[in-house]
Amino acid sequence: MAIIHVTQDNFKELINGDKLVLVDFFANWCGPCKMLGPIVEQVSNERDDCIIAKCDVDECGAIAQQYGIMSIPTMILFKNGVEVERDIGLKTKDRVEELINTNL
Repeated sequence: MAIIHVTQDNFKELINGDKLVLVDFFANWCGPCKMLGPIVEQVSNERDDCIIAKCDVDECGAIAQQYGIMSIPTMILFKNGVEVERDIGLKTKDRVEELINTNL
């Protein structure tokens, strides 16, 4: 499934669906974010049991502020619009999959 790019307009609808949603909060200038990007993309291409989205904190500052994003990359899992888990920093593909699998 393709990665969805978060905007101020689509965020609430995205996280309030009936599927688990993993949102990767990132910035284009962030080195660890650039390293996590291909991992998140690979996981997204291999799964259809959840939605994977990317949120550029520079473009969507209000969303990042609302969720208290202080460090990037930060991944937040949402289920029915509610944050169920958060992981900060560069992670392996196995860790990203574990994060999803434990919350399905």
